[in-house]
Parts: sequence; C-alpha cells; structure tokens
Amino acid sequence: MRETRPDGERAKRRLALIGGSLGNLVEWYDWFVYATFAIYFADSFFPGDNPTTQLMNTAGIFAVGFLMRPVGGWILGRAADRHGRKSALTLTVAMMSLAALLIAVAPTYGQAGYFGALVLLLARLLQGMSIGGEYAASATYLTEASARGRRGLGSSMQYVSMTCGQLLGLGILITMQHTLSKDELESWGWRIPFVLGALFAVVVFWLRRRLQETEAFAEMSAGGGRRDDSRGTLKALWLHRRQAFLVMALTLGGTVAYYTYTTYLTKYLIGSAGMEKSTATLVSFTSLTVFAVLQPFAGALSDRIGRRPLLITFAVGCTVGTYPIMTALRSASSYWSALSLSLLALVIVTGYTSINAAVKAELFPTGVRALGVALPYSIANALFGGTAEYVALWFKDAGHESMFFWYVSGCALVSLITYVLMPDTRNVALSRAEAEAEAGSAVEPGSPLQEAKS
Repeated sequence: MRETRPDGERAKRRLALIGGSLGNLVEWYDWFVYATFAIYFADSFFPGDNPTTQLMNTAGIFAVGFLMRPVGGWILGRAADRHGRKSALTLTVAMMSLAALLIAVAPTYGQAGYFGALVLLLARLLQGMSIGGEYAASATYLTEASARGRRGLGSSMQYVSMTCGQLLGLGILITMQHTLSKDELESWGWRIPFVLGALFAVVVFWLRRRLQETEAFAEMSAGGGRRDDSRGTLKALWLHRRQAFLVMALTLGGTVAYYTYTTYLTKYLIGSAGMEKSTATLVSFTSLTVFAVLQPFAGALSDRIGRRPLLITFAVGCTVGTYPIMTALRSASSYWSALSLSLLALVIVTGYTSINAAVKAELFPTGVRALGVALPYSIANALFGGTAEYVALWFKDAGHESMFFWYVSGCALVSLITYVLMPDTRNVALSRAEAEAEAGSAVEPGSPLQEAKS
C-alpha cells in the first residue's frame, strides 16, 4: 500500500536522500581511489621487480583497512543509535578527509624507507573506521528517510552514490592517463586524487551538518520508542543476534562478488588478460556507469515483488556464472568483449547491491538498527570483501588463478542458502508511526517477522 504524502513531505524526503547520497559518494570515492591508483604507486612504497608482489603488498594494506571496519561500525553505529544518524554521518566524513590527506603527503620508499608504507597503513586504518560507520549510518539514514513503499528505491541510492564515487576516481584516472605520462603518474600524479578527496570531504562535512534527522530516530528520541541506556549497545544487539548472523551470511556472497567485479576487475584485465592499463580502466568505467544506472530500477522492483527474489537471483547467477565469466574475461582480447562480460557480471551483482542496505536495516528495531547493520556487515567485509583482491592475487601468484573463481562461487552459495531460508522484509514497519498506521498491528516496529497488510 503506497503512502499519500503532501508535497512538502515528499520534497523533504527527496532532499534527505540527495544529501545522504552526496556524502556517501565522497566517502566511497576516498575509499576506492586507493585501489584505483594502486597500479601507479605500488612500486613507490614497495620496491622490487615483481609487479604481482608489489600489488599484493598494496592489496594487503587495502585489506587491513577492512579490519578496522568492525571497530568503526561498533563505535559509529553506537553513536548513530544514541545520538542520531546525522551526527554519525558528519563524523565519518571528517575522518575520511584526514585519511585522504595523509595518503596524499605520504613519503615514498626512496624518501623515507618503509615509513611511507606505515603512513599508508595508518591512513587505511582510519579510512576503515570511517567507512565502517559510513555504511551503516548511510544505509540506516537512506532507508529510514524513504517512504515505506519506496525503501528499496531509496536505499538503492547507497550503491548509486558508492559506484559514482568509484566512477569519479576512474574518471580522474582516465583524464590523467591522457594528460600525464606514465612516469609523471607514477612519480607524483597519483597524489592528486587524494588531495581532491580531502577537499571534497570538507565540502560534504559542511553539507551534512545541515541534514535533518530521520523520522524514526526523532520519534524514538521524543519518546515514541525505547529511551533506555541500552540503545546502540552490544547487549541490545545480542538480543537480536539471529538477525546479526543473518546480516553476516547474506553479506558474504555479495561483498566477495562486488569487490571481485569492481576493484579487482581492472587489475585482472591488466595482469591476466594482458590488456593495456588505459583500456582496462575504460572497461571498468563504462561497466560501472551502467551498473549505477541499474540500481534504482532493481530497488524499485524489490518494492513491488519483495527483496528475496532479487537476492536469490543474484546468488544463483553468481554461484553458477562466476567460473565461466572469469575464464572468458581472461581470454578477452578487445574492449567490447571485456565490457560485455563485465556487464553480465555486474547485472547479476545488482540483485544484491540494489537492496542489501534496505534488507539489513529492515531486520532491526530503531534503537539498535545502525549498530545491527554496522557490526555484522563490517565483520563479514573484513573477513571476505576486503581480502577478495588479496586472495585472488595469492592464487594467481601460486599458479592456481582459477581456484579463486570457485572461491567466489562458494561464498555466493552460502548466501543463497541464507536467502532461501530468511523472511522477506519488504513490508516491515521501521517506526511506531508506521506500525500504528496499519490497523490491528501488534508487532514491535522493526521486527523481521512483522508483515504488514498490503
């Protein structure tokens, strides 16, 4: 049943979605630009003659950033549940700005030995904390700020903005590839995107301070929901441990597939398919552009048919399709063949990315929603998403690259079982006001078992 809202209310929701999405874009630009430009700065911090080993070192630091995501998810998720989504979103972008600035000024191996690699490591740890809180705060904010019948569409903006952040980084790389020489890019050009990232984050910090709090959190703070000290605590989360384990299981396959076909794809096309760096970058840029456009359509579809059909379609496609797609990509000899295969993979992944934020937020009540999304999601990402690129390169270095394809399929299979067994969350009420709007509703708002009448 679709809500009828006055024009002012719709405009308020629209502004909230735009404001939350712009901040998310800059956060993920800063996060992904490290992986995007690693092919140019890897040998600046890790000398040697083996390009794969150099990329493994930079990928290792990329993965270490994920280890801080559970810490950031816990600290900032707790802050979002106790002090509001807006305050957590403002803090995350400030942390990201500082981290980008640290990478921009990090000394190379020739200037300071491995001290530069240490600066990279510290910056990635700070970025990991920031992004651990950002995912949960933005997922919660975008879902709560959306009308009840359009939460799939609204939450899909998270991956639209996340992907646009990647595209911004790739666009800057493509521009620099055509304006700077390879030597200039490797000596100093790679620092430019990190300087820009720090500046973008400062602007977003100012914008986020002007966001409005969501109705669900404002209602709870005003007395419409729980007001005890357990909000945003691990004790409160433990009461919803089944949902927390669900978040980890449903994230497993999606995060491995996403990082395989986004951050690792360019390196795979260069290192395994033998493509030129500029061609591989263009393939990634074009496929991600289409991927971003698909997200709202898939999110809106989930508002009509439910979340589970899309999740199951993704998991089946990834389980049976990863090996043939990745094998074919390794033999891709042209831009168009690589683009077609990349698009096929990302269309499959869209079944997860377009709605996973809404699904996770819909599993928890308001008082523990941000922490409930943040901590289990961050743990799953630290164990599987952040290590995907490193695992892929490890298999390649060991001479068994195709084993990684089976690894991705196996992770998707675990999530497929989860999707089949879990309830559909499309009709869950996220606030008491939404629950009371349904005559005869007697189930706690946010309960994953609540199914409102349509």
